[in-house]
Amino acid sequence: MGDHDTTAHHLDAVSSAPITPRPAPFDAVSSAPITPRPASVAPTPPIAHTPPIVSLPPSQYHSLLFPAPRSSLPADAWLPITESRNGNAYYAAYHTLCSGIGIQALVLPVAFTILGWTWGIIGLTLGFIWQLYTLYLLVQLHESPENGIRYSRYMQLASATFGEKLSKFLAAFPIMYLSGGNCVALIVIGGSTSKMLYQTLCGATCSNPKPLTNVEWYLVFTCAAVVLSQLPNLNSIAGVSLIGGLTAVGYCTAMWTLSVSEGRLPNVSYNPIRAGTEIARIFDVLNALGIIAFAFRGHNLILEIQATMPSSEKHPSSVPMWRGVKGAYVIVAMCLFPIAIGGYWAYGHMIPANGGMLAAIYAFHSRDVARGVMALISFFVIINALSSFQIYGMPMFDDMESNYTRRFKKPCPWWLRVIIRAMFGYGCFFVAVAIPFLGSVAGLVGGLSLPVTLAYPCFMWLKMKKPKMYGVSWWVNWGLGLLGMGLSGILIAAGIYVVIETGIQVSFFKPH
Repeated sequence: MGDHDTTAHHLDAVSSAPITPRPAPFDAVSSAPITPRPASVAPTPPIAHTPPIVSLPPSQYHSLLFPAPRSSLPADAWLPITESRNGNAYYAAYHTLCSGIGIQALVLPVAFTILGWTWGIIGLTLGFIWQLYTLYLLVQLHESPENGIRYSRYMQLASATFGEKLSKFLAAFPIMYLSGGNCVALIVIGGSTSKMLYQTLCGATCSNPKPLTNVEWYLVFTCAAVVLSQLPNLNSIAGVSLIGGLTAVGYCTAMWTLSVSEGRLPNVSYNPIRAGTEIARIFDVLNALGIIAFAFRGHNLILEIQATMPSSEKHPSSVPMWRGVKGAYVIVAMCLFPIAIGGYWAYGHMIPANGGMLAAIYAFHSRDVARGVMALISFFVIINALSSFQIYGMPMFDDMESNYTRRFKKPCPWWLRVIIRAMFGYGCFFVAVAIPFLGSVAGLVGGLSLPVTLAYPCFMWLKMKKPKMYGVSWWVNWGLGLLGMGLSGILIAAGIYVVIETGIQVSFFKPH
């Protein structure tokens, strides 16, 4: 029997047999209440040689067989991430590119000042391959052929793997930090760069007696981000993600080409920096590895991006999703490697530890390069920050709106959606202003979030796919998972050491 006939028999079998909901992980279908089967569908006569019945959870029953009436749509159809499922490989590439390149990439040359040329390139290459492998695992784990469940959010897959209580302990805070914390950082970056853009364009002719303060620039950026956040769902911001990805490629390319074209600085040195004590050297190396690890981001969004695609047994969403991811990460590699290698070649040890390439260009080339070029780079950084704010904020919007849909069993009204997103945006603004020293503990908190990228996907694969014990897949995933957890623990220890050694200048409501 051909594939078409087999699929037909499966559908006939499902439509003729009573659907028996199977127990599923806590969060996998908790947002999708049981939907009654429409009475208008007549039973189909039994067919000889009927294949085994495919039992699907109610939320998948309607999405795979036929649409449900509006009044009985599952709650997933009311939430921003899964409201629209008409995505494709291009949309996936746009979202992945926008979420995969960030301002963290501009600090990569700083890691080379500690590791040197050889180990810096080796570390960056291995880190890129490692995180691309865990991305592949997440794409394949998004839908389970065994039970018909689509894990449309990272927390749903974490709950199915680790259990409800353990998943909240292991994954809830890192995911919240990767979404909310990134949005806070984007407000700081966007606001500060907006001020730099104004000063670049205004120059010596600026006659404003009372220029905007840092807080006021943060507020200007936040207002723009809140207005843009009113786009309803993840699919609707595909164009925004495309612009964000293109501007990220633009400022990365402009920075490394500008730095290389201007030539190396006088007396540049490439000898790895060595601290005085052995402990300090070890922690410096760990800090460099942390810089490389933190340059790769967006794993907490991969399942959500894939959730915007249609999927069926014959045409699983993993195929176009992986095609989009591969296309995006070819471009990501073309940005990260040149900016790390070119930046280190141009500045060596002189590259600023805070700010990386952006600070270096303003410090060493602001007088040599045309004002328009400097303004264009700043403009690209601002637009990328605005675009990234949307995709990183979407899981938080989804989570807040899900509380309403679970309680009231209906979609969130438009006016409440506006209020929720404005509250989130201005809440991030408040944190950026009230706790400006948050960046001082970024390494510590980043160590807590690292397993989301490098370790948890490996453990998820082991639990969900159950590869042959002591086989290649079994060893690889156990090895990478444990190594990722070990690296996370070491980076947390390094973050604590840095905080103790250097201290934190606690200054509430005084952003610099």
